[in-house]
Amino acid sequence: MGSFINNNGVNPEPDEEGERCIEMVESESLVIKKRSGAYLTWEKLEVAVSSSNGRGKDGFQSILTGATGYAKPGEIVAIMGPSGWQLASNTRNTGRVLINGRKIRLTYGTMAYMTQEQALTWTLTVKETIHYSAELQLPKLMPKSEKRERADRTIREMGLQDSVNTRIGGWGIKGLSGGQKRRVSICLQLLTHPKLLLLDEPTSGLDSAASYYVMNQIVKLTQQYKMTVLAAIHQPSTRVFGLFNNLCLLSLGKTIYFGPTFAASQFFAVNGLPCPDQESPADHYLMTINTDFDEVRRT
Repeated sequence: MGSFINNNGVNPEPDEEGERCIEMVESESLVIKKRSGAYLTWEKLEVAVSSSNGRGKDGFQSILTGATGYAKPGEIVAIMGPSGWQLASNTRNTGRVLINGRKIRLTYGTMAYMTQEQALTWTLTVKETIHYSAELQLPKLMPKSEKRERADRTIREMGLQDSVNTRIGGWGIKGLSGGQKRRVSICLQLLTHPKLLLLDEPTSGLDSAASYYVMNQIVKLTQQYKMTVLAAIHQPSTRVFGLFNNLCLLSLGKTIYFGPTFAASQFFAVNGLPCPDQESPADHYLMTINTDFDEVRRT
């Protein structure tokens, strides 16, 4: 099965003002500020990790090969594939990652990354968690009143206003539900109003209803703040899957499909693998590209 790259490739269409989304400016600090957002492109990415099992070349085994794609402001790219490698500390990386057509070093607050594991202090309330984080993350020159307002607005945007005085909770401490904790983690990353947001399993551990609410809120904020969002996600429900603008399917480190989410069904159908009626498209794609159980299937 070959890979599919959307015709736009790494050259997004002109914006509403008729300007090219990829723009060259003198000062790197202006690359993102002068635009409405961050146009992210990656070209021919190769990643290899140190291998302890003797596989690979020179002690390194490839986990990503020739990946190419893009992400635009106000949109979410879902990255899906079989569960795989845990990245080692010793890696080799080649390829290009560009923002608005340039290779730049991002300034603090421009990008945010939400990890799969939630690092929250159990004994703090929602309000204390977000307000303390705002004091630490936002610029020193910003007045405290503005920091408080930013924190309160972020809490409201994630629908946590009724839980502001509830403790986070954990082992032996009654507190928030799993979905509420996930929303608190997202709040912490949204405080700086990042232009680029990376989400690692944002729906992990949530039921279908909570997953949809969390992702639907992220979609609204993505469009409101013109964020560029990439989300690694496993087994989204049909409703959650429909929220994504673009889809990147990976298998054995190679891009199987990259393009609009709605066009994936046609891609698989053309390649002789149509999605059966009454089956979740996301489940069908993952089962099709997963090679872990090929030998079991043959028996």
